[in-house]
Amino acid sequence: MPKAWKFGDNVNTDEIIPATALVATDPKVLATSCMATLRPGFSDVVHPGDIIVAGTNFGCGSSREHAPVSIRGAGIAAVVAKSFARIFFRNSINVGLPIIESSEAADGISEGDEIRLDLQGGKLDNLTTGKSYSFESLGGEVGDIIRAGGLMNYVKDLLRKT
Repeated sequence: MPKAWKFGDNVNTDEIIPATALVATDPKVLATSCMATLRPGFSDVVHPGDIIVAGTNFGCGSSREHAPVSIRGAGIAAVVAKSFARIFFRNSINVGLPIIESSEAADGISEGDEIRLDLQGGKLDNLTTGKSYSFESLGGEVGDIIRAGGLMNYVKDLLRKT
């Protein structure tokens, strides 16, 4: 069962992926350094489908896309936070990483809680506590970009259809 990994406020892009790891572009290679500054060995214990839960201003710092790419490469299904830095928000959509703004969920989910996520339905269930959280589902063009796996895939799909 997917579980939650909890981080605090103002997690910056250098903490998500250190600059020394930016020599790679492959998501799986970047994933090996994901969150290593804040939690050494994170890539060894995270499992596909897990989520990151954080406080305010997640992804502040530089504008590089490596940060959400490393998170996605690690198999993280989504990032739930009270708020996101705007450039990280957009970069996440561009690379197909679902991001959910929910103060209630960020406060109510603890490290290790088992989670069930329904992106289409806009629902996050904390199976450990029995609480459920609603969020605005990622619909419209943003949802289409996420479902396509990122902006480049979305555009390729559009071009194939024309």
